[in-house]
Amino acid sequence: MLAVTSPIVLVAMLAVRTTSPGPAIFSQPRVGRGGALFACHKLRTMHRDTPSLPTHEAPAGSVTVVGKVLRRTKIDELPQFWNVLKGEMSLVGPRPCLPTQTELIGLRQRLGVLAALPGITGLAQIKGIDMSDPSLCAETDAAYIKAASIGLDVKILIGTFYRA
Repeated sequence: MLAVTSPIVLVAMLAVRTTSPGPAIFSQPRVGRGGALFACHKLRTMHRDTPSLPTHEAPAGSVTVVGKVLRRTKIDELPQFWNVLKGEMSLVGPRPCLPTQTELIGLRQRLGVLAALPGITGLAQIKGIDMSDPSLCAETDAAYIKAASIGLDVKILIGTFYRA
């Protein structure tokens, strides 16, 4: 997938760099399997001086014009194929959270969610559930783990791009 998506990532990197100062790829510590931290890679969609906060807590106007397009098309997630290749993430699973999201981490730990690899996309995302509701997010992640199958993963992957 890295080879297939690399031309898209390169064009997106150029768009990010020409419209906003700072690096095009940004890495941020995230909570992975077993609670271990790893560097999650993404295309930068926010201004470089935006504080490291969950998206729902970021100041209004933090997302760049190009960032809005990258987020809407999910192109900002493509560098995470590197995390998949390294074995830190999978295509589908609970989205990795920031280490500062302690309520969500605690709930995920209690529900056994941290036993799974985090994913580039997940059931919560296609249901429109974000991390601003830690209980609902963790419960949805736990439901995914209990029902996980290749068929469900395919539905989630398709739903990521064709959500109604």
